[in-house]
Amino acid sequence: MSRLDFIPADFPGFEKRAGIAAMCIAMVLLPLGDAISKTLTAFATPFEVTVWRTLAQAVFFVPVAILLRHRLSGSVLSGASLLSALLIVTVTLSLITAFASMPIATAIAIFFVEPLLLTLLAGPFLGEVPGPRRYAAVGVGLIGALIVIRPNFVEFGPVVLLPVLAATAFAFNMIVMRKATRRRSALAFQFGASLWAAAFVLVMHLVVSTLGFERTAMAGLPVWVFWMVLAAGVLAMAAFLAITFAFSKVEASLLAPFQYLEIVGATLVGFLVFGEIFDAMTLLGTAVILSSGLYVFYRERQREVETAASQHAES
Repeated sequence: MSRLDFIPADFPGFEKRAGIAAMCIAMVLLPLGDAISKTLTAFATPFEVTVWRTLAQAVFFVPVAILLRHRLSGSVLSGASLLSALLIVTVTLSLITAFASMPIATAIAIFFVEPLLLTLLAGPFLGEVPGPRRYAAVGVGLIGALIVIRPNFVEFGPVVLLPVLAATAFAFNMIVMRKATRRRSALAFQFGASLWAAAFVLVMHLVVSTLGFERTAMAGLPVWVFWMVLAAGVLAMAAFLAITFAFSKVEASLLAPFQYLEIVGATLVGFLVFGEIFDAMTLLGTAVILSSGLYVFYRERQREVETAASQHAES
């Protein structure tokens, strides 16, 4: 299905605005889920929290898929959704492991080299080739990431590189989403990815258990922990479905800057829930990353305006 049922065919631009709105909603939901995941690492290992969150997400996706089954267009358990599942598990495990050792806002600040990486990857994989100025902005943004990473590497060690790994995996996942949802609905793609991810973490958990690694005693956990796991699953399901819908309607390079809203949410959640604040160097690096990302967005809009003006002149 290429158009929502309730969108009139003569309503140009509505789908693009709906996609941007969905991305903004997702950026509000993600920090809430991150805060829950960080809290859960006080009771279990990051790997176990990843397993719980992924399984809860898949469980909640089943009734949603059944309720909206008329929008399940295209294959569900496809190769693209399998690749997306592996990438998202990588993102989740990397970030939760980072959250266990460092402030959420700092980890997310490092993670936000992702829109810059997405700008680079959109050229070879999606044909959305950036110009030299945007390449320069990406380079400046990566310098900003190094400003954030350098002092925190001294304090937290190699764990600060995990958000970089997560950013790389997430950027590739955005590419996979954008390409895959050209041939199937966003719901079908994300539902398949959730099922594959659940199967993958179950196999991983079985392997870990077989190897004799220590596991958390579920019976000894407070009841509210289970409610938090369910909440994390709901938030993850809603956020990734919103992201998938957004990338099925809007160009990757246009959506990239809206992802920066997550930094605002992560900073607020980190301060209100955990009392975390940015140090000066992290604040400086984050400002550099944000500025470069916003410039990339500005150049993209300028290019669209110039292209539209050229086409109008030719006609």
